[in-house]
Amino acid sequence: MIKYILIAMFSGVLSAFSQILLKKSSSIERTSKIKEYLNPYVICGYGMTFACMILMVIAYKGMPFKYGAVLESLVYFYVMILSRIFLKEKLTKKRVIGNIIIVVGVALFGL
Repeated sequence: MIKYILIAMFSGVLSAFSQILLKKSSSIERTSKIKEYLNPYVICGYGMTFACMILMVIAYKGMPFKYGAVLESLVYFYVMILSRIFLKEKLTKKRVIGNIIIVVGVALFGL
């Protein structure tokens, strides 16, 4: 079961990276609607999202469904950290408190 939980966690981190790519793409001014959707950031972002879906299907084969939902909620935490590192976003007090609540909830659920 540990192997499948690790796959689900990797899927969450990959999902966070895909969200960062999509957010990065949205901040770039494009000259046409086609270029907004057909650029490397968007294509990679959606490709990674698809890969996450496949990984979660694999993970659900070997772990209870209740763990999948909890592990997916950690994506918010991953996005906060990656946004700070790659997009230089500020960590607001509300965002940090919200993520602490999520991590504590995951920890309590895992007991």
